[in-house]
Amino acid sequence: MGRALHFFFRICGGGLAILAMLGIAGCGGGEIAAPGNGGGGNGGGGGTANVVVSVSPKLTAVAATTQTQTFTATVTGDAQNLGVTWSVDGVAGGNATVGLITSAGLYTPPSSGGTHTITATSVANTSTSASATVAVTDLAGVLTFHNNLARDGTNVQEFALTPANVTTSTFGKSFSCAVDGAVYAQPLWVPGITVGGGKHNVVFAATAHDSVFAFDADQSPCATLWQANLLDAAHGAVAGETTVSIADVGSDDIQPEIGVIGTPVMNLSSNTLYVVSKSVDPGRTFHHRLHALDLASGNEKSGGPASISATALGAGYDSSGATVTFNPKTHNQRPGLALVKGVVYITWASHGDEDFYHGWVIGYDAGTLTQVSTYNITADGARGGIWMSGAAPAADSANAIYLSAGNGTMDHDSLVTPNTDLGDSVIKLSAASGISLSDWFSPLNQADLETADNDLGSGGVVLLPDQPSAAPHLLVTGGKEGKLYVINRDSMGQFCGSCNTTTGDTNTVQFFSATNAVFSTPAFWSGSLYMAGVSDKLVAFAFNPTTGQFNTSPTAQSANTFSFPGATPSISSQGTSSGIVWVIDSSQYGIPQNAGGPAVLHAYDASNVATELWNSSQAANSRDQAGNAVKFTVPTVANGKVYIGTRTTIEAYGLLPQ
Repeated sequence: MGRALHFFFRICGGGLAILAMLGIAGCGGGEIAAPGNGGGGNGGGGGTANVVVSVSPKLTAVAATTQTQTFTATVTGDAQNLGVTWSVDGVAGGNATVGLITSAGLYTPPSSGGTHTITATSVANTSTSASATVAVTDLAGVLTFHNNLARDGTNVQEFALTPANVTTSTFGKSFSCAVDGAVYAQPLWVPGITVGGGKHNVVFAATAHDSVFAFDADQSPCATLWQANLLDAAHGAVAGETTVSIADVGSDDIQPEIGVIGTPVMNLSSNTLYVVSKSVDPGRTFHHRLHALDLASGNEKSGGPASISATALGAGYDSSGATVTFNPKTHNQRPGLALVKGVVYITWASHGDEDFYHGWVIGYDAGTLTQVSTYNITADGARGGIWMSGAAPAADSANAIYLSAGNGTMDHDSLVTPNTDLGDSVIKLSAASGISLSDWFSPLNQADLETADNDLGSGGVVLLPDQPSAAPHLLVTGGKEGKLYVINRDSMGQFCGSCNTTTGDTNTVQFFSATNAVFSTPAFWSGSLYMAGVSDKLVAFAFNPTTGQFNTSPTAQSANTFSFPGATPSISSQGTSSGIVWVIDSSQYGIPQNAGGPAVLHAYDASNVATELWNSSQAANSRDQAGNAVKFTVPTVANGKVYIGTRTTIEAYGLLPQ
């Protein structure tokens, strides 16, 4: 009867040696085979005593049902070349629950997410085996800004990346994909798209040069699947049409050119990507167009693009009589797009504060690209742009839409008509029939914010999960003052005429000074709000679901600070465990502030952000260095990788080959 074998692992010589407790060998020979049976009966070159099995890759990530993975078993000491048998989580050949694996090592994942152990067992010596781990994501995609309509920035279906394996020795840059302009928009990700007869996980990038790229999300070196030039005739442009320059708009807020700036949105049921371009033709006519692009080809769908124009009733500072007209030259389509109840909502502000402009919300039917609704925040006044530092409007399960406006006229509390304007306000819009104002909140010091250009709307809006508190439906937002407001979505408070500087905004659930200034969108995960304000640290505020309020002292904060513009975090996790906070330091975003420098991607342990796991400047020889930074950029995490946009590239980071 052979002896039972017990193994332990020792790191030596830079590699992993498996040392048998019986007759421990030295490190010089790499992996150590199982010893022979008692008496050495199986010893010698023709026996099985020296069989060694190894499996590669050691750790990999695949998308559920759409992506397969071939595992390779290397066997030495197998004189008869009998090979291996394969199992998944101890099940020979696997099954529908854990995934299936063929005799050739081809693994097909199940439909649900999780991690599974792939084992190759020697046929010649069944006591000898080797294992690998496969992480299966059932994430349908990152289809919109900050991952979902709540804009909470979470991917809770990330099974490959954990705080234990995001280190400089195990995690780093996987590949770079060159693009033709700065990537202000967040990259988007979809699994299992058939392009050119092959199935791919795809990462999409939109650029300020009016292009949209589709890249294989996993292949190294980078593989471009298609590129859509939104300035060609096939995408609605005329001959000689170009992107817009800073000279055209009189502001240097976006340099050196203005094309696609806002994050697109996708509809998987129709395999469509919606994106807004800005351009100017040789006759000096300016254009905003809504494109509906096929995910597999980049070709226009639904008769697109739609040329964007709009009017609103009002006596605003740029009105002609009683009508305000959308000006495609002065308006900046900065926020991400939102797809709500079959309508694509697009919002605008301006370039800098170059007049004339308003905060416009315009809706288009996603199937026909027909304009179905318009709303102007300051139709009877001035400005009130929707900036939110690139954030998209949020939406709840009842299809109500939430956004925050910048400095502009606010007279909605006035008893004198017209009293329709909502500058420096948080706004709730009903999409039940067209689009209309449902509720709103304006801070006590709104007039001061307007005078000082101290926009409330510099930060994005995040909807919290339903709570057991007296106000179960809450939102969080902040602005240039650095205050965070917790607002009851069912009764937003409007304007508190009886409030004063002593009481503050008592019409909110909570308000407190959280940072220096907010030019970003917080993330919310597992009872904590994560944010990185201007010239401040990444901080985590704990939420009390009973009171519906946050502890105003951070539970943890990073050692490093983030200069302007701060940062918008994204979070990956396995449900409520293995949380990682991903943040881009884009403070070296360049012109006109400085000569420019690389974006730096950081990873922090979400359970304690004082613990930095990794950043892209740590590895020797600039191994993980990204391209030059773009302000307000947001990382996208999916299927074991993190994607970020720069001025010249999409960078993909992931687990290093082991």
